Amino acid sequence: MPTATANGIEIHYEDHGSAGDPAILLIMGFGAQLTLWPIELVEALIARGFRVIRYDNRDIGLSHKFHGVKAPGILKLTLLARLGIRPKVPYTLADMADDGAGLLDALGIESAHIVGGSMGGMIAQHVAARHPGKTRTLTSIFSTTGNPKLPPAKKEALQVLVKRPASMDEAVLVEHGMLLARTIGSPGFPAPEDRLRANVTASVRRSVYPEGPTRHLAAILGDGDRRAMLAGITAPTLVLHGEADPLVPVEGGHDTAASIPGARIRTIPGWGHDLPLELVDTLAEEIAGHAKAAG
Repeated sequence: MPTATANGIEIHYEDHGSAGDPAILLIMGFGAQLTLWPIELVEALIARGFRVIRYDNRDIGLSHKFHGVKAPGILKLTLLARLGIRPKVPYTLADMADDGAGLLDALGIESAHIVGGSMGGMIAQHVAARHPGKTRTLTSIFSTTGNPKLPPAKKEALQVLVKRPASMDEAVLVEHGMLLARTIGSPGFPAPEDRLRANVTASVRRSVYPEGPTRHLAAILGDGDRRAMLAGITAPTLVLHGEADPLVPVEGGHDTAASIPGARIRTIPGWGHDLPLELVDTLAEEIAGHAKAAG
């Protein structure tokens, strides 16, 4: 299991494809392991001529854990965010962006196409802003800007996302994961029951760490409105978003595209907050086409 020291911590990663091909760095979202990037998407990008790196963010999967570091509660974080006050949090999305940039350094990759989904899209935005020399292109997938005026997540989606499992029993964890996947998933591309259960079970057996998402949420809520930062991004930017996303409504994608100079957006009907197999070729073609167009 390859690990690299990046930004002073150990990051677990997977490196696919030819080292001589242009690199794509995949950054996953809130409480999600690198395996949530479907291997079929990785393979589709490799087939289009890219080296693909996916990794576990800090505090999740097999990467470094910040055991025992306390984060402010959700109510306090939400209140402070509404008041425009930046809370003190264990680490920031900027710190997590530096993890990704540090991983590129550790792998000897001078620059890459940066692709992030959900919270990973927020992290990718920070990579593009903080490390423009490392960012060939930016692709922000079902993510947003932190604009407080945007529509919120649907109540049922947010509730299941932040709710902790009733126990650490594998069967309970799998059912919890199934409920989350079904709640935020794509109504137009529902995952087959057997495949979904197999993926959730594999994820549970790979790693379970309920503390990590608490600190991830603190990093998100503590980040505030990113629109001023996004206005300074110079990397060619693509925004991909589902029109049926219950967790990050499509308005977040439109706001992202409107905030980054020259950004292009594509929205897809029936797509929620997941990466269905039916959309793998579409997403791979969009990401690869965007990267190749930038040279």
